Amino acid sequence: MSLFGRIMDKIFHHPAAAAAKPAAPAQAAPAAAPSAPQVPTTAATQAPVDVEAVLTAMAAEHGGGGNWQTSIIDLLKLLDLDSSLGARKDLADELNVHVGADGTAEENIALHKAVMAQLAANGGKVPDSLR
Repeated sequence: MSLFGRIMDKIFHHPAAAAAKPAAPAQAAPAAAPSAPQVPTTAATQAPVDVEAVLTAMAAEHGGGGNWQTSIIDLLKLLDLDSSLGARKDLADELNVHVGADGTAEENIALHKAVMAQLAANGGKVPDSLR
């Protein structure tokens, strides 16, 4: 699994993700076929995961979580993922982020923004303050 895939997995499948989702509207059961099998809800019809709420809950569990709101290194550490330069280079290649030299603040900031944008593009509710 790609590093971004692991980031999504950690956030979207965290127990706080279920609690952070707004309730989906209830669907009426078909009157003509009460014994008809239920059709599972697709990802497109599910409520988006509140990324900020999940990460805030994870930070509380980990005693603060550092500056995950702006730091890609702290975000990766919060998610218990490899935050080494090599891992960040791989993530930058995966997300096509080529800003500044490897490991510079400029690249790390761009990488954090790219991760948040990709989370939003893949079903996450990400506030503008994190993008």
